[in-house]
Amino acid sequence: MLQLNITNETSQLKAVVLGIATSNGLIPTLEDCYDPKSREHVLNGTYPKEQDMIEEMEAVAAVFKKYEISVFRPKVIKNYNQIFSRDIAFVIEDKLIKANILPDREKEYIAIANVTNQINPQNIIELPKDCHIEGGDVMPWNEYIFVGTYSGEDYPNFITARTNNKAVLALQQLFPHKKVKPFELRKHNTDPKENALHLDCCFQPIGKNKAILHKNGFLIEEEYNWLVQYFGEENIFEITKQEMYDMNSNVFSISEEVIISEKNFVRLNSWLRNQGFKVEEVPYAEISKQEGLLRCSTLPLIRE
Repeated sequence: MLQLNITNETSQLKAVVLGIATSNGLIPTLEDCYDPKSREHVLNGTYPKEQDMIEEMEAVAAVFKKYEISVFRPKVIKNYNQIFSRDIAFVIEDKLIKANILPDREKEYIAIANVTNQINPQNIIELPKDCHIEGGDVMPWNEYIFVGTYSGEDYPNFITARTNNKAVLALQQLFPHKKVKPFELRKHNTDPKENALHLDCCFQPIGKNKAILHKNGFLIEEEYNWLVQYFGEENIFEITKQEMYDMNSNVFSISEEVIISEKNFVRLNSWLRNQGFKVEEVPYAEISKQEGLLRCSTLPLIRE
């Protein structure tokens, strides 16, 4: 049995689900694009090739192997995108919460049965159908659970709005001893530079007390300011609109000292090294064309 344990984003990783790019399917039609960045690359004829994405994911698998981390991969479904394992479920403490994702993606969850079969069924939680939530919006951070959300009345008009207030309330009931703190995100169906698909597209805590942040991803300035005060200005790496578009906040922590990052994130990676982090650089630019990066394609199960 797997003894799940996740209380924050950066403690030493022990076990993780890494998505898979094999048999990723055809280039989607515009109607089938779930986010503005995929849509942009379909229009431009630059949508990523399967072989390139397989190689990028294997580079991450190799880093996990180097650090002796247990890695689970989804069972391959023919012609199906299974890269973003963070979307389908997430772990808080010893509970695996199944995400209520877009209905077309239900098969992705079934494909990680090799993991869910090893978890005590009492620790697997399925929220009511009207609680919309995806793992990219949920960040356990010690006594807090940070949650990206969108509560505008036009919520149904945004395919990019993935987590609603009902889900925030459900998390508060599930974890009454935690402070669940929601952040309203900026949403846009067609302009990827004006859209924070998930909270991890504009914010991520790293190390013990630092964070990567993008101001324009937040709809409410006070909520952004709260994060700046909480982490301290000197501990924050503020990314530009272009860097947010390139997914600079979507790195992945193996521990408080080691971060997997994209090799083209030159400004971020040099800042991280100056702050004392060990940076494991991997190529991930092709996967980023689908508006997801390293955090999106990993589902941590156990941290120390």
